Amino acid sequence: METSIHVLFNKKMRRPKTTKTRKAVAKRFKVTATGKIKRTRSGKRHLLQHKSPKQRKRLGTSTLLDDGDRDRIILNLPFSNRK
Repeated sequence: METSIHVLFNKKMRRPKTTKTRKAVAKRFKVTATGKIKRTRSGKRHLLQHKSPKQRKRLGTSTLLDDGDRDRIILNLPFSNRK
């Protein structure tokens, strides 16, 4: 008898399903005011001694995401200010 009461209670108190932001994606990508997506460049974590200072400086800057990857990232950022 008690198990059926707990099951009914849990079904009534369950939160409705909502859209959620993928936090891993939100940490890696930012949406600009014009709706473009910025990302950081890869390759500046380790093995920097053989890379030139010019390359290391360029790897420190951010760049825009390609259009082919844009739709996949936007699906994981439902509350972003995209246009």
